Amino acid sequence: MARMRYNRVFVFICLCLAVSGAKAQYVGLSRKEANRLSKRAKEDPNVKPLFDSIRKVADAAMGEGPNPIDTLRTEGLLQGDPRKTATWEAIGDFHKMYALSIAWRVTRKKEYFNKASVYLIAWADSNHSRGDPIDDTNLDPAIAAFDNIKDWLTPAENRRIGRWLRQAADAEIRAAYNRPERATARNNWNSHRLKIVGEIGFAVGDKALQQYAIEGIQEQIGRNLLADGRSEDFVSRDALHYHVYDLDPLLRLAIVLQRATRKDYYHYVAPSGSSLVGSVEWLLPFLDGSQTHAEFVNSTVEFDRRRAQNGEAGYKAGTLFDPRSGIATLVLAAYFDEGKLALARRLAGSGEGYPSWQAVINAVSR
Repeated sequence: MARMRYNRVFVFICLCLAVSGAKAQYVGLSRKEANRLSKRAKEDPNVKPLFDSIRKVADAAMGEGPNPIDTLRTEGLLQGDPRKTATWEAIGDFHKMYALSIAWRVTRKKEYFNKASVYLIAWADSNHSRGDPIDDTNLDPAIAAFDNIKDWLTPAENRRIGRWLRQAADAEIRAAYNRPERATARNNWNSHRLKIVGEIGFAVGDKALQQYAIEGIQEQIGRNLLADGRSEDFVSRDALHYHVYDLDPLLRLAIVLQRATRKDYYHYVAPSGSSLVGSVEWLLPFLDGSQTHAEFVNSTVEFDRRRAQNGEAGYKAGTLFDPRSGIATLVLAAYFDEGKLALARRLAGSGEGYPSWQAVINAVSR
């Protein structure tokens, strides 16, 4: 198992060393990619409004300060729980960090870089992961923000932020949720776990974390996805909501791995016959309107019923799946197959433009 191999390698890693071998950007943007983005933001009328919305977030963040919390708490909590509410308020900082880092890479205005570093360091000095991937999956924009600005940080700043991110990756791997006998070691939790570990591994240049993610995605495709295209999460939850929630982190990780290793895990077929492309293709009829699905009718998970009783939108048994919930999945898959953009555009109502910011990132980084 990837976990056991990681444990053997991890002993050689010292968290107090400066980030080394981390110059390449595979989560954020390389210099060439940032230059392409800067050009498109100025010249492409389809990119400019999307960039302007990101810059608006960055400009607002310039007049605000970071709001870090010691631990993220969303998983297993109902809407309205004060711990969940506090977390959602705090992780708005991650989107501010990312917006600031993008504004810096596009405009080269140093004040954006300075503010992004303030946010990242504040979180690095305050936050610790408890190894819950449903909580830590929210780190995506923070990791990308770090990757976007790390080349210009001081060695001391790189160490501080690197320790924070490595602690999260190590907590994910060592957590009880990752014990082989638990469902959370193979269901959507593990998809999110692998994504976070992989993103951190490539952002900080940690070879052991990178290898964990590479071995893990192959194992996860083989045991979480079925040869007929369904996912274990769809079977247990009877909800396309969870099929999408399972695919998105695996697609994000596959993009990082494609960029870093040139290996295509989107089309990788496991010995079981399962694949990411097969599970995306299985989803398409529910996105293009050919089929509908009543969500959560036969879910085996009690938490789904609790959320329905709490009045949370979309979780009431029998609610029809909204095809627009698959736009992000289509855009991520379009990194490997641009043909998926047509349906994403139709669902997003974006005409011939970009259905989301991720589609712009695809275009400049593919």
